[in-house]
Amino acid sequence: MNYLIGDIQGCCNELTRLLAKIDFSPSRDRIYLLGDLVNRGPASLATLRLLAGLGEAATCLLGNHDLHLLAINEGVRPPHRNDTVNDILTAPDREDLLAWLRQQRMACHEHGWLMVHAGVVPQWDLAQTLRLAGEVEALLRGPDLPDFLHEMYGNQPGAWDEQLQGVQRLRFIVNVLTRLRFCDAQGQLDFKTKEGAASAPEGFTPWYDAPGRRTAGIPIAFGHWSTLGPLDRPDLLALDTGCVWGGKLSAARVEQGRKLDLIQVDCAQAQQPGR
Repeated sequence: MNYLIGDIQGCCNELTRLLAKIDFSPSRDRIYLLGDLVNRGPASLATLRLLAGLGEAATCLLGNHDLHLLAINEGVRPPHRNDTVNDILTAPDREDLLAWLRQQRMACHEHGWLMVHAGVVPQWDLAQTLRLAGEVEALLRGPDLPDFLHEMYGNQPGAWDEQLQGVQRLRFIVNVLTRLRFCDAQGQLDFKTKEGAASAPEGFTPWYDAPGRRTAGIPIAFGHWSTLGPLDRPDLLALDTGCVWGGKLSAARVEQGRKLDLIQVDCAQAQQPGR
């Protein structure tokens, strides 16, 4: 069986209960984690250890919180007061876990589903999305990552241009794949609004409703947007159901571009607000 799982954010107890509920077997099943594996929840270290121990049975995407962990580790930024990654940074296996994290994916396309943490701008088709994700994956695994992490934060460039190069190009790709919620038809990004789809700024739409989106018709699964609420479309799976904020942790059983079942567990204890 193949399962797509939304944002864990260090809620390892809920992940363990969810895997038990779906009767997960690493020898038989595959799970795909849609990013934000760590941070804000109570057990980021245990979450990374569990996922890393699953080997090829787990494919993990990286979200903004996972990249933030790598930036903290490099001294780019101090931990935010609501961050909960210190258990990783002080762990005896810290270097092994962070090396494993750097080997994970930014996007993938399997079982008929394009999987990203946040979204896709309308100018990118499937092949381009995977190719651009691959550029960031190569950076993550190479020697230039520390330098990029010092340049990663920022909202510019605000729109896609195939001629973008270097840090500007990589920052835009990262912002789209890990932070996107709203954009306009030209692919201009908005990062100010974090509420649900109805709160779109004037001239903007949720990324999946952008006119002329070149990935339209391709089933896409994503996380990141805990305030989005239910999204009942056959070609869209929004799986961040706000576990760390007192909601649920969700897994969708899928095959060949279809959602078969949605399995959820309740959050054991909500964390303090502060996304």
